Amino acid sequence: MAENITKAITLDSREEAFLLLGHRDQHLRIIRESLGAKLVARGDTIQIEGTEEQVGQVERAFSQLRAILRTTGQVTGEDVKTVVEVIRAGSQISGAKGVTLMEGGRYLRPRTDGQGRYVQAMRENDVVICVGPAGTGKTYLAVGMAVTMLRQGTVKKIVLVRPAVEAGERLGFLPGDLVAKINPYLRPLFDSLNDLLDYETVRKYMETEIIEIVPLAYMRGRTISNAVIILDEGQNATIAQMKMFLTRMGMNSKIIVTGDLTQIDLPPTHKSGLIDAVHRLRNIPRLSIVYLDEKDIVRHPVVQDIVRAYDEEARRRKPQGG
Repeated sequence: MAENITKAITLDSREEAFLLLGHRDQHLRIIRESLGAKLVARGDTIQIEGTEEQVGQVERAFSQLRAILRTTGQVTGEDVKTVVEVIRAGSQISGAKGVTLMEGGRYLRPRTDGQGRYVQAMRENDVVICVGPAGTGKTYLAVGMAVTMLRQGTVKKIVLVRPAVEAGERLGFLPGDLVAKINPYLRPLFDSLNDLLDYETVRKYMETEIIEIVPLAYMRGRTISNAVIILDEGQNATIAQMKMFLTRMGMNSKIIVTGDLTQIDLPPTHKSGLIDAVHRLRNIPRLSIVYLDEKDIVRHPVVQDIVRAYDEEARRRKPQGG
């Protein structure tokens, strides 16, 4: 029998504890009953007792829920149930199920609980909004899911979209033809595609418009059916642009929006459409909002420390009491 261990999680405040644990600790009860650890909350501290695996699962659950709270300002019972369900089945979601069959028979797999929750959301919903810092695999896993659905014949087309906010969307003022103009803004999408498919396949798909890579400004007036439509860097879409993009979806299509709320490049007079969407759309059926944090970063290990350092600085500068 595995020996029990004890650990404590110290939260930022009693207010954070109340929002995380729920009215009369209802969220705490869900976590306790689902993950099997003994949990006791006192003030801003949560004591955890259980096996090493149980304690680790509880720590991951609270990490994910704190990320959701930081982004949306609240945690719902459904958020808690989703997080613990994915963590409890983590070996099946994060390990056993790949996203896409790659060349040579290798599988692209989610490598963290958050990524597993993201993949599950993409499988089960028509619209998925994924919010998280750089390096968490938001775009890469979305493109991987799109390639999977294309290969399986579930969809006939992939449309990859990005705001060209650095150019003010006024691409006509840039030198060169359209490809030359948009290439700098869409390079990350090319990189993900070229990592998942061989060069000749990507070239053939683009020549036949099975794969389209377009700036957000060029989506107006279209209705796209039988496709996976991915908006990358969604934090740089305005509210009007986000509404325009989300309403491009035709029959048998799936939309995936990715973004990082710490890297908004819009002018101060424009509110991010991504921030607006995660609040406005949270209760729509078959639409899922997934939050990733620094623990889901799968780039070089130092990237986690860099993101954490910037987040801590932002928290120190945030005005207190309002």
